[in-house]
Formats: sequence, structure tokens, C-alpha cells
Amino acid sequence: MSYSDSDSSSSQAGEYKTFRQLTRERLLYEMLRSTKTGSSKSTWKVLIMDKLTVKIMSYACKMADITDEGVSLVEDIFRRRQPLPSLDAIYFIQPTKENVIMFLSDMSGKSPLYKKAFVFFSSPVSKELVGHIKKDSSVLPRIAALREMNLEFFAIDSQGFITDHERALEDLFGDEETSRKGDACLNVMASRIATVFASLREFPTVRYRAAKSLDASTMTTLRDLIPTKLAAGIWNCLAKHKQSIENFPQTETCELLILDRSIDQIAPIIHEWTYDAMCHDLLNMEGNKYVHVIPSNSGGQPETKDVLLEEHDPIWLELRHAHIADASERLSDRMTNFLSKNKAAQLQHGKRDGGELSTRDLQKMVQALPQYSEQIDKLSLHVEIARKINDLIREQGLRELGQLEQDLVFGDAGMKDVIKYLSTQEEASREGKLRLLMIIATIYPEKFEGEKGQNLMKLAKLSSDDMSAVNNMRLLGSAVGAKKNTPRGFTLKFDLHKKKRAVRKERQEEAAWQLSRFYPMIEELIEKLSKGELPKEDYPCMNDPSPSFHGSTSHSSSAATASSSQGQAAQSMRSRRTPTWAKPRGSDDGYSSDSVLRHSSSDFKKMGQRIFVFIVGGATRSELKVCHKLTTKLKREVILGSTSLDDPPQFITKLKLLTANELSIDDLQI
Repeated sequence: MSYSDSDSSSSQAGEYKTFRQLTRERLLYEMLRSTKTGSSKSTWKVLIMDKLTVKIMSYACKMADITDEGVSLVEDIFRRRQPLPSLDAIYFIQPTKENVIMFLSDMSGKSPLYKKAFVFFSSPVSKELVGHIKKDSSVLPRIAALREMNLEFFAIDSQGFITDHERALEDLFGDEETSRKGDACLNVMASRIATVFASLREFPTVRYRAAKSLDASTMTTLRDLIPTKLAAGIWNCLAKHKQSIENFPQTETCELLILDRSIDQIAPIIHEWTYDAMCHDLLNMEGNKYVHVIPSNSGGQPETKDVLLEEHDPIWLELRHAHIADASERLSDRMTNFLSKNKAAQLQHGKRDGGELSTRDLQKMVQALPQYSEQIDKLSLHVEIARKINDLIREQGLRELGQLEQDLVFGDAGMKDVIKYLSTQEEASREGKLRLLMIIATIYPEKFEGEKGQNLMKLAKLSSDDMSAVNNMRLLGSAVGAKKNTPRGFTLKFDLHKKKRAVRKERQEEAAWQLSRFYPMIEELIEKLSKGELPKEDYPCMNDPSPSFHGSTSHSSSAATASSSQGQAAQSMRSRRTPTWAKPRGSDDGYSSDSVLRHSSSDFKKMGQRIFVFIVGGATRSELKVCHKLTTKLKREVILGSTSLDDPPQFITKLKLLTANELSIDDLQI
């Protein structure tokens, strides 16, 4: 396979581009633009994809981008298509037998569907399939290109990707372990992860969570070996890439850490208080799509509009990682500034009594200024979203629940506090109580033995279906640090002399906002990896790094570590409109979405080597936020990969499936 001339490895000179930018450019320029050769230079083309590759394309590119590269029509390879013998076709497909048969059916015989075919496989194609194509003599002259793109992942974020394994939790952590099914899942996963490194021309040192058993007599299970097996699979794929891909690095250029969901069972279920996480947790969004209701100016039926909350929206990009209280304040400030700079708005404001306007009043006022429609639409959208979230927080009593969750995690609350909450908080939602019990099951697994679990279920007024999610938490871990008579599965590290157990230590960089001191475990692991302090007995390495590999001790990361250890400027106190439950705690963690926007363009040019973290079993938005935060702090681009990106309702549904083999995801709803 050949690559474009542009250098995509972070370890070499040249303009530094983010992970998602590189993915987009490979699809648009290396694939689509490369078909503009000879007689095909000025003609429109048809782009044909399968179910997976159309998702790969849609996550990285817009339809306008594809059209700009000369594509007039996008087709599904398995649908009946109209013959267009005057046009060339671009096939971007997986190297499967079914796809190759469909391709040969399109292009063989006396009347092919298209004039010529440019074929791009998303991952390495087998010799058998290549031989199958070569056998058809009528097709060979019509093939203008046959290449491996090695791009079989979804770029869901500028620093995140998924491998599209929505059922990984069920296949790998299910109650009925089937090694055949699990191994097949891991093999495909390894191949897709390897295409990330092939695509970026990066060769990683491969670290992974070691298998843990309670004692020497305990048999190691498939669940224990998930990171080990995946690391071996990725390593085998990389070894092949080193031999077959032109200009693929022969020495290490980055670091990869392979984990699974057992390392942090609380992150997927605890309430995360950022704007991004709250939107996806509380608003029943479909992916990144939000249904925006726009009131009618004439008093008629309101208009509904589907809006994508993605990185192309500058307000979303600025606020997504901000605390919901901070985001609400910034939106209010923006609208106030907007009004103060507009004469018509000032006149309208002058008619009022001079008191402070509510956010809803400001929204109505701004909607009356049609000449600023684009700004109005953006501001109105986010003001509506923030208002909805704050209303739901009040209605569901999430402040009290969130405080209890955080206190439990840091050892400031115990079972008595939980029982008091369940007995007194009548307005608490069923899902909120379920998530609280799931956190308790992680910290105090013995409280669910025998009748104890039934009593908690009755107190919380939960169904047996709900409790299956609580009980299935045991399947996610390997009881590290727990007593030997503790039921297998809960990963615990705590002081046994304390009555209240803590599963997180308070960090020196105290949270700037209350209800946000919780941090995912990967934050600690990535920092240790970057400093070279991650213990090798717990996180072994598949390959001993070559002497020339500096990894975490590179100059840039050392400088970043030194600079980050110095005091950061304290965040300014917010105004009196800040709710008391979300007031700053007086210190800052040195990170805000503003700072990323302000420094990203200059910082990326002097980044150290990339760090990749892959989590089997689903990642969370809080973990994705950590990768953005640590990129700024460590001066190394941190990229998060996972089998899927799950919000709490999705994760709970998947947990229920671990012991409900006869059901599908569609049958279970939270």
C-alpha cells in the first residue's frame, strides 16, 4: 500500500494535525482525490460503501466535503443500483467475501454498472480474496486502483475513536463466557485498532492491564485476559504492518495503554456535571442530535429543528467541558454582551424598569432582532438547552444525589447516608436510585449478599430487572484488594480500618466547582504513564522499547510536567448568579475549555509523542474530557479509543444484557 506524501507521525517534523484532521484528510485527499487521474480527472464519480464504511466516512467528513472531491452520488453496495456506464466508481469497502462478490457482480461481463472502478479496502485484504478478483478476466482491465486504506475506525472526536463493538460488554463480560465468541470479537477489535496506527504511521509501545487472580489456585478467566489477548492481537497486526506498509516506522513513536471497563466501574454511572455529559445524560438525545423547539413569532405552532451538537459549533466547542453552572453563566453573559452592543436591544431594554433580566427575558428579547438571525439561533439553542438541564436538575433533585455520589466515592459518606437518602427523597427518579445502588455495589459489595440486596431493592422501590444491572457489576472486575470471601468481581482498594471506604483519593488540584471533584481512573493512569511511573508488573509491555525511544521522558513532556507542577493562576470567582450548589471551591485544576481553544493552535505544533488509551467495554464522556485536559497539561496529544462511547442509560442497558442472553438491546430500556 502507498501513502500520501504528507507526514502524519507526531514524532517527525512538519505541521502537527489532530487525529480527526488526519483521518478526514486521508479519506478526502488520499482516497477520493487520488482518483482524479488521466481521463478521470474532470468527471463526476459514484462512491459505493458498505454499512461500516459509510459510518467511517460520516464521522470524519460532511457530504459537502465529498461532493467537492468530485462525487455526485453515494450508494450502498448491497442495494440495487442504476447502471451508470459513463461514470467511474469509487469503492470504499471492507475486505469481506460478500463485498468482493458484489463488486465483481457490478464490474464483470459485457455490461458493467460503471466505466472503471477505484477500489479501496478499509483494512488488509487476504490473498484469497485478491486471487478471487484476479480470476475474473473481464474485471481486471476495469480496475483503475486496488489499495488498502487501513482505516477501519470511527473518529468520534478530535481526540477519540471507537471500533463499533456495541456488544463488546455482552460478548466479553457476559455471565456465560464463550471463548470462541470472545476471541472473534477481540480479533476484529485488534485489526481495527491496528488500522489507527497504520493510518497515522505510528508504531506504539504496547502496555496492557495484567491478568489478576485472587490466588495461585484460581483459574484465570476470559474476562481477566481481555487486555492481554487484545494486546497480543494488536501486536501481531502491527508486526504485519511493519513488513507490508511503505514508510511504516520500525521503532516506537508513541505509547498505547490497553484497559478494560473493570479498571473503573463508577465512571460510566456517576452523574458527570459538564455541559456535554448533562446533555447526553438528561435530554434523551439520539447520538449528537438535539431536537430544538423554536417558538413561532406569530403565535402559531412552534417549529422543530434537528441540531447536531458537534465541534463545528463554536459555542458547543467552548462550553462542552465546562461545568453546567459555568456554562449557564457564560451563556447569560454572552447574551447580555450581545444586547449591550446592539442599539435596538438597548432601546428595548430602556423601556424596562432597569432590574436584572432573567435568561428567558433575554432570550425573548434577542429573538426580536431578525438582523442577527445566525447569532440569535446559536445563542437561543444553547440557552434553551441549559435552561432545560437546570430545570431537570431541580425537578429530579440531582444536586442532593450528586453530592451523595461524590461523598461515597471519596469516603465522606457511608451506608447510613444512603439509607437516609432512599428513605427521605421521594422525588428521586428510579434511574437515579438505580445508579446510586450501582455505586454502592462497587464500594460495598457485601451489602448485596443474600437478603441484604433484596432489602435495598425494596427500600429503593426498584424492580428485579433494575437489580440485575446492580448484581451484574460483579462481572466487570477481579476483586483486587477485596477480602477473599467477597463475591468475585468488584475492584476495590480501600482502608479496611475505616468504616467508610474511599475508592478515590482527593487530588492536590482540587476541583474548581462543587459536584465535580470526581475524576476517572484513567486520569491517574495516563499521568503515571507519561511520567514513566506506571508499574510494569501491573501494566506489562508487549515490546521492550528500543534505546532510541524516549516516550514519557521526551524533552517536551518533561518540560510539561515541570511547568504543570508550578502554581496555576486561580480561576476568578463567578458572579452572584452562580447557584450555591455549584460555587467554586476556591481553587482550579488548571484546565478549562477556554484555555484549550486559546492555546491549541500553538500547543499542537510543539507536542510530544502521542499517548493512546483503549478501553474495552465502552468509554465515557468524562474519560474523553480527561484526554483533552491532559493533552494541554502534558503537551502530548492523548487519544481515547474504545469499543463504544456510552452514556449512563446505554451502559445500564448493556449491563442488564450480561445475564439476559435471550434479550436484545432493543428490548431493554432505561
